Amino acid sequence: MPILVDSNHHSPKAPGFYEGSSRCITIGLINNMPDSALEATERQFLSLLTAASDGLQIRLTRYMLPDVPRQEAARNYLNSCYASVEDLWDRHLDGLIVTGREPLTPNLADEPYWKSFTKVVEWAQTNTHSTVWSCLAAHAAILHLDGITRVKRNDKLCGIFDCARATDHRLTAGTPGTFRLPHSRWNGVLEDELIGCGYRVLTRAGDAGVDTFVKQHKTLFVFFQGHPEYESDTLLREYRRDVGRYFKGEADKYPAMPRSYFDRSMVDALSALQERATGNRSGELLLEISNALGERTVSNTWNSSATGVYKNWLDIICAQKERTLRSKRIKAMTHAARVEWATAALKRSDRGVV
Repeated sequence: MPILVDSNHHSPKAPGFYEGSSRCITIGLINNMPDSALEATERQFLSLLTAASDGLQIRLTRYMLPDVPRQEAARNYLNSCYASVEDLWDRHLDGLIVTGREPLTPNLADEPYWKSFTKVVEWAQTNTHSTVWSCLAAHAAILHLDGITRVKRNDKLCGIFDCARATDHRLTAGTPGTFRLPHSRWNGVLEDELIGCGYRVLTRAGDAGVDTFVKQHKTLFVFFQGHPEYESDTLLREYRRDVGRYFKGEADKYPAMPRSYFDRSMVDALSALQERATGNRSGELLLEISNALGERTVSNTWNSSATGVYKNWLDIICAQKERTLRSKRIKAMTHAARVEWATAALKRSDRGVV
């Protein structure tokens, strides 16, 4: 079923969307991605939620952190389509997705948006049924909540990894014992530290370590170190960007190819180009590499697993919303019964009946 997307800060009016139904849910997206990936990230989550909706009616509301550095074009787009995160504080969302972005400082707590980000973390604990923290947002959230610091790797972890289920949970119900998901990050968190702070590790992936983990607060917090939402060519575009940074002198080392991503012929072609690039950072060679990447398509081998996980997440939200609505109905019925009893007592008193 198509997702209803808020535009210009106004909720869309659509037949059948009823806040009082557990089959109609509102999901917020706080999109912190850099300007170049802003709209692509929005599209990825919209596509994934659509595939996972399974008959639900979902309204997507978009928010921005005011302190995230932006260029003018991105700022104009956000101002036209996104609401400020300040609009969240006096409302409730059924679910929330918060993305990360490349940090500007070694310490996440020194990022310019840290204060508003941590306010979102506090707000989400009592004003959502569940929140997804994606990649760097996961690292920032657990740093704020439990002081868990991420550990930097020597090389970037990038590619498609086999994620093995570590324990049973509703989030991974119905998924294979091992499934594939993309990762793209320089940092990770230690499983022992997570467990020591009450987190539950759901999946882990060989060299990639912890993949997905959760913690139950008043609401369920879900943390992805990987990227279930990625499209088939997202890692390709990131690799092309990283190659460009090497040629521009912004990186000392030529980037490693994403693991288990390109087919053998593409790996051979890119390996040959990488050998030529050593000590030869010419614009002609960069163009040749860019053209080689642009001519290839990559199969999405993780879409079904990603859709299954997000379908389970939406089901968890619906179930919690139904419990909340039921509780409210019971309280309303109890209140009505008290009013009825008091009215009847007054009538008996007026008639002199004790």
